Amino acid sequence: MPRSSWKGYLKLSLVSVPVRGYSANVAAGEVRLHQLHTECHSRIRYQKTCPIHGEVPKDEIVSGYEYAKGEYVVIEPEEVARLRGERERAVTIEAVVSQHTIDPVYFTDKTYYLAPDGAVGQKPFALLQKCLADAELQAVGRVVLFGREELVLVRPVEHVLAMTALKYETEVSHANTLDEELEKTPLSRDELTLTKRVLEAFEKPKFSMAAYKDHYVEELTKLIEAKVEGKELVSPPTAEIPRVINLMDALKTSATAAKGNGSSGATRGKKLKKVASGSHNARGGKSRRKKSA
Repeated sequence: MPRSSWKGYLKLSLVSVPVRGYSANVAAGEVRLHQLHTECHSRIRYQKTCPIHGEVPKDEIVSGYEYAKGEYVVIEPEEVARLRGERERAVTIEAVVSQHTIDPVYFTDKTYYLAPDGAVGQKPFALLQKCLADAELQAVGRVVLFGREELVLVRPVEHVLAMTALKYETEVSHANTLDEELEKTPLSRDELTLTKRVLEAFEKPKFSMAAYKDHYVEELTKLIEAKVEGKELVSPPTAEIPRVINLMDALKTSATAAKGNGSSGATRGKKLKKVASGSHNARGGKSRRKKSA
């Protein structure tokens, strides 16, 4: 049974649902490397020091804001706690939106599963979760998590709710900032058809993230184990990246190589025919539709 890391309320208008939050992140497979002194391999230590008094213990450190050069105003923990008030225990829903409304670029790596806290929260939680799931909706709200106010996205996942902290608009750089790097490039029907054929060959209807492992962690673990045993790993030579000489030749070769990936011929054929026809018309080809009288 996982242990909850947060406890509070999910508030929708006048409805408050008691919930518990469980971290969705697991620190499995992580390899931590420490900084060492190259001469004696002693662990590097970091000390908090004052230019006047030298090393300072933790209980003598406070938070402050520099409002002018070298001038600070001290902010006490009790003052910050009063500002948070009840917000630290409440996820207040401010908007309900359709799925896929929010671009994943706004997502952070902080996600928590929400479950009802106690018997009194079971029914209202189930009602809220089911209504969001049935209508394919998500909720945007605010909550103070571990000392910081977060904008969060609450969405139905299986039989619970997932709450992901979001970035604010000022924390996101949008893709249109790269518009000047792009040129208007004409695309032929054959190029589009071949490219889509390669992509469709890699489609996986039964996709699972469980099939993917962190190869870097595995390789680093092997390296560490070998060094502990006094061995040296011999790495294979780095494969040279082939240069693309001709785009169409490369696409044809890729399409041929991708045939063995289990693509469905009939379905793919219909898709490709539709794509090719649409691309031809879009490029000025004759339409086969009959003109209406």
